[in-house]
Amino acid sequence: MFGSVGSLDAGEWDALAGPGNPFVSHAFLLALEESGSVGPGSGWAPAPLGIEGPDGALLAAMPAYLKGHSQGEYVFDHAWADAWHRAGRNYYPKLQIAVPFTPATGPRLLAHDEGLAAALLQAAENVCAAQGLSSAHATFIEPEQVPLFERAGWLMRSDIQFHWENRGYAAFDDFLTELASRKRKAIRKERAAAQDGVVIRNLTGADIRPEHWDAFWVFYQDTGARKWGRPYLTREAFTLLGERMADRILLVLAYEEGNEAGEPIAGALNFIGEEALYGRYWGCTRDKPFLHFELCYYQAIDAAIRLGLKRVEAGAQGGHKLARGYEPVKTWSAHWIVDPGFREAVADYLEREREGITLDQLHLGRHTPFRKG
Repeated sequence: MFGSVGSLDAGEWDALAGPGNPFVSHAFLLALEESGSVGPGSGWAPAPLGIEGPDGALLAAMPAYLKGHSQGEYVFDHAWADAWHRAGRNYYPKLQIAVPFTPATGPRLLAHDEGLAAALLQAAENVCAAQGLSSAHATFIEPEQVPLFERAGWLMRSDIQFHWENRGYAAFDDFLTELASRKRKAIRKERAAAQDGVVIRNLTGADIRPEHWDAFWVFYQDTGARKWGRPYLTREAFTLLGERMADRILLVLAYEEGNEAGEPIAGALNFIGEEALYGRYWGCTRDKPFLHFELCYYQAIDAAIRLGLKRVEAGAQGGHKLARGYEPVKTWSAHWIVDPGFREAVADYLEREREGITLDQLHLGRHTPFRKG
């Protein structure tokens, strides 16, 4: 276990992580550390795990944190913590294998050789035993890595997100043609209403300037205060992300028509992967009907088509995404519970929960806006 991602060589880390997912990049994780978004006082103590070769080079790694609470994870285990505390035991600290505050799927076991996956997971189990931790949790695992956790005997948990799939569309209207007529008309009306009197700008790379981050910080604080009590990221985090990975950021800003040189009234922040566009944060200083849907969902679809991306992941929860062409997709997490009795109880709970999730996905799938048959 290492003390921080910053203590590891960026080139070696990124070679293992690959270019596909922006959130497991060294730049993203280091920005969280250096901005104070994780670390002392946050309840997220960086504790990445790694395997080094004889020459000290990093052969495998995983982003991990010692957690003193269950905030900012989006896979909820508060009931488990409560049950363990009522049994007179300490649930915290626990080991969280994840990207903080980021409910986006991605690799959690970073290695060129898949054969090292078992050793990484054994290392996580050893850390739990050595430090007296109750458990280890890997969240939002990309589907390709789920079997690696299953083979290691970790308990699997599923949930549902809403993702948009690009079926080879050349334009937004191509997507609309696949929807039922009533849904198609509804989306067109929403977009027209949202865009009325508004100018929307898509910014990436050097086009994103400090004043844009200042404006977005206001949006982020407002939304964060209403949703989870306090924003997870510091203002410095946005500066560092803009400096270090602006080419992997898409910032969508809305201005009042005629006041494009002034302050934007709303914004949505996205990250660009090799195959997906990841929607992360949104906020506004002026309420306007359907502007949230336009900036977060429809502009994201436009961008994914333009960039040739396979999907849009629009974040956690949100059944309202269903009517806008985002379909129910299973997401996966894996859990290692140290105590055998507690582990058995959690395993039983997860088996019943998975059955419910499968039924929910089937039910939701029947209510997508796409033409039936």
